[in-house]
Amino acid sequence: MKIFVHGVPDTPAMWEPLLGELALDEGMVRAPSLPSFTAPAPKGFSCTKDAYVDWLISEMEAAGAPVDLVGHDWGALLVIRAACLRPDLVRSWAVANALPQKDYRWHRTARIWQTPLLGEAFMSLTSPARLAEALAEAGLPATLARKEASYWTPHMRRAILKLYRSAKNAADEWSKDLDRLPRNGLVFWGDKDPFVPVATAEKFCAETGIPLHRHADAGHWSIVEKADQFAALLKHLWSPSA
Repeated sequence: MKIFVHGVPDTPAMWEPLLGELALDEGMVRAPSLPSFTAPAPKGFSCTKDAYVDWLISEMEAAGAPVDLVGHDWGALLVIRAACLRPDLVRSWAVANALPQKDYRWHRTARIWQTPLLGEAFMSLTSPARLAEALAEAGLPATLARKEASYWTPHMRRAILKLYRSAKNAADEWSKDLDRLPRNGLVFWGDKDPFVPVATAEKFCAETGIPLHRHADAGHWSIVEKADQFAALLKHLWSPSA
């Protein structure tokens, strides 16, 4: 089973270009929505970083081990953390444009979201139309950007604030268990990412020995901009001879 984990402020719709390139059997693919992103979260779900990791591990267990994980942005962070905690459930993993690297400093928008009152004000001033514009400017096709932004709801916005406020020290905390990370993985990166510098990927891959695939002409949504190239790497990663 292949599990695709989206990031923030995305939805499973972001995987459409990549899944189109992969042409996988539907029965072998799961692209779940992070709780509270396309629908209100289950009662009692805290929307913290650890709650989302526990949720992903439960998805992996339900899918049947071992699984192939693919993550982008926050989905990448969750994939790395879940793979470190439960390597027994992982056959392979691949992530793009986010990593738990101890020297990483949160980007400006993240720091705003992490600040009480300021984060709420910022959220209230960001309309779905403005979010769609920002996503398109960052590399998403306009149609896909509008589809993603249509889910910019109060429950998604509240979840994002809770997630980021729980994760101020996540890069440091989650980088301490990387010795448990399965070796069968890869990192895919767009160098023009304004949120996570390529130096983060370089340091992570140098420390772990995981291969890094960089693209100078792609940004944060490299998996959409370079969907064909990412698909080719995944097919190789998943091949029996890999």
